[in-house]
Amino acid sequence: MTAHQKNFIAGEWIDGSGITRDINPSNTNDVVGEYAKADKAQTEKAIAAAKAAFPAWSRATPQERFDALNKISVEILARKEELGRLLAREEGKTLPEGIGEVARAGQIFAFFAGEALRLTGEKGASVRPGLEVEITREPVGVVGMITPWNFPIAIPAWKIAPALCYGNTVVFKPAELVPGSAHALSEIIARSGLPSGVFNLVVGSGSVVGQTLLEHPDVAAISFTGSVATGRKIAQACVLSTPMKKFQLEMGGKNPLVVLDDADLKVAVEVAVNGAYFSTGQRCTASSRLIVTAGIHDRFVAAMTERMKGLSVDDALKSGVHVGPVVDQSQLDQDLRYIKIGQDEGARLHWGGELLNRETPGFYLQPALFTETTNSMRIAREEIFGPVACVIRAKDYEEALAISNDTEFGLASGICTTSLKYASHYKRNSESGMVMVNLPTAGVDYHVPFGGRKGSSYGAREQGAYAREFYTTVKTAYTFPG
Repeated sequence: MTAHQKNFIAGEWIDGSGITRDINPSNTNDVVGEYAKADKAQTEKAIAAAKAAFPAWSRATPQERFDALNKISVEILARKEELGRLLAREEGKTLPEGIGEVARAGQIFAFFAGEALRLTGEKGASVRPGLEVEITREPVGVVGMITPWNFPIAIPAWKIAPALCYGNTVVFKPAELVPGSAHALSEIIARSGLPSGVFNLVVGSGSVVGQTLLEHPDVAAISFTGSVATGRKIAQACVLSTPMKKFQLEMGGKNPLVVLDDADLKVAVEVAVNGAYFSTGQRCTASSRLIVTAGIHDRFVAAMTERMKGLSVDDALKSGVHVGPVVDQSQLDQDLRYIKIGQDEGARLHWGGELLNRETPGFYLQPALFTETTNSMRIAREEIFGPVACVIRAKDYEEALAISNDTEFGLASGICTTSLKYASHYKRNSESGMVMVNLPTAGVDYHVPFGGRKGSSYGAREQGAYAREFYTTVKTAYTFPG
């Protein structure tokens, strides 16, 4: 029997108006679970519950917030293998990646448990005699959270934890493709001791649940991670709503990895393979543009090809697998469409890009590497979001830097070099929010800010202490003691 899971609204588990079936991309015969779909009325009920809970939770003591967040963290970390298996089964990233993601979610909640005890303000003197000035931070209110399928527990964690830490209430809409991890996380949150209505889970479509969050006047802020096109619509809706909503957008990436002639070849290849193909390339921080200078280009391509031939592509739960399946048929179709576009544009499909058959039916795609690519081609400009990367030849560092920055995106970038001069220059001049030296572009710590520039991000950074910029508003108060 397939388990039927419900939404969590106003402290109760409530059935929905329909069903979302969660399918294992490593084995499409395997149904992970069935999950209730919320409709507009249930979403409005969740918003009302969050609004009613806000006054008390916004004034909860730092100890109350710490206790709840710490309890969530402890349970997540204690169950990381179990939850990591669920994550790998429903999303398709390998089991070690799934366990690692769950551990990160636990660490995020632990960090913000501590932040709940560290929220401070400022007190100073006014330029006017006898006045005192206080600057404090207050929660913004009900926060609607719309999260993607590629990190189904870490991204919800890095939105939910700071929202609760700073005294907001939450209505959480996960991606319909991966409700299992969201439901498991919500069960843990439901057991944490939070008052009824502080946290609510509503699984459903963007056109229904997401649109209701955008249109409802009692939602004060929207935190979104997803595509650029959807992000633009959310921004417009938030600006036009009455009252206007605060919004935070994390969107796409077309991240460059520069490899210079002086790079350690082995390091460069490992960095490129990890950044481009691990997690099946389904990361907004993936290295999809490999910009390689002329002196090392041919050796890099040859070494990269040999390394790719050794990658195991198979069921995400099997031991020794490097790359799991693509998440679903729609995403697989998109990947194959871009591989065809690249060939039609004149790029050379140097290796991979073939559909693979395994013991169980799944969405298996051999990682693809294009060469003879120019930065003007669509495969070098548009986010593919799959195990597809292209090599772009550059004359020297200066040209590589120019190509690196020639994109509408600006999330992450990287450089492989043994030169401190070039590493320092690249860190300063790369037009991205995060820069890696001799490291994959994908992979950042949980206690530092995450986000980009240009078309990749809009609004305050996520994670770390910088998260308070979005989840709080600043108040300036004057006192005349008399």
